[in-house]
Amino acid sequence: MVCALGSALCFGAATVYQAAASRAAAPGTGGGIDPGLLWRALRQWRYGVGLALDGAGFVLEVVALRSLPLYVVGAALAASLAVTAALASRMLGVRLRGAEWGAVAAVCAGLGALALSSGAEGHGTGPEALPWVLLAVAAGVPALGAAGGRLPDRPRALVLGLGAGIGFGVVEVAVRLLDGVRPADPALWALLLGGGAAFLLLTAAFQRGAVTTATAGMVLGETLGPAAAGVFWLGDRTREGFAWSALTGFAVAVAAALALARFGEPPPARDPAPAPAPGVSGR
Repeated sequence: MVCALGSALCFGAATVYQAAASRAAAPGTGGGIDPGLLWRALRQWRYGVGLALDGAGFVLEVVALRSLPLYVVGAALAASLAVTAALASRMLGVRLRGAEWGAVAAVCAGLGALALSSGAEGHGTGPEALPWVLLAVAAGVPALGAAGGRLPDRPRALVLGLGAGIGFGVVEVAVRLLDGVRPADPALWALLLGGGAAFLLLTAAFQRGAVTTATAGMVLGETLGPAAAGVFWLGDRTREGFAWSALTGFAVAVAAALALARFGEPPPARDPAPAPAPGVSGR
């Protein structure tokens, strides 16, 4: 659980650094899949810091995924949105209000309930077709990005974030299925394709959309699917008699994280007051 929370801290901080770098990069012609945007963002030092934090977060996430049920790790990663909101208030100049701090506290409470109820990681491998299903889902992530790139700014950020979350969710399930590195394993290719496409979509979402709107879509994508796969196919269970605590904690943590989705939106600009006519007092 410590590794899962450490991973959330790393991912939450990485999001802010990468968002700042993506916005500083020159925009491309498209709003969805744009490998050139990723290259331009990589030339920003803040994106490099974000990648280093992502690398550390991924290592911690793998340790957590090898020890905890997927629904626990997913809810812990949802807490990265709270980290993003707190850091964005410093780096992006937007102030947290009381409601947002309440949502942060609710995320922590939900995670506490999950930690209390968590059982052992399941050891199921799921149906034989599951790795191929993961590969098919990963292949669909770029298509979702291409479609989302045609939307207006606000829904585009949400859809691209959702696509990135689906890609990262594929990575979570693939980590559980991998047993060594075998080039013929479709789970390995699903991990590589899903993770790479997710980075492209998230970078595009950060450039033109609100950071937490994109991150909220990502939280949905990387939390719900893997949690269901863990419970129904991989044997994840709760402690005896604590199913209610797990369900409540999961719902509270994810809902509170999504309640932060509007955070980071700049306040609407006020129309400048019209200049007084010549010879007329402005009072």
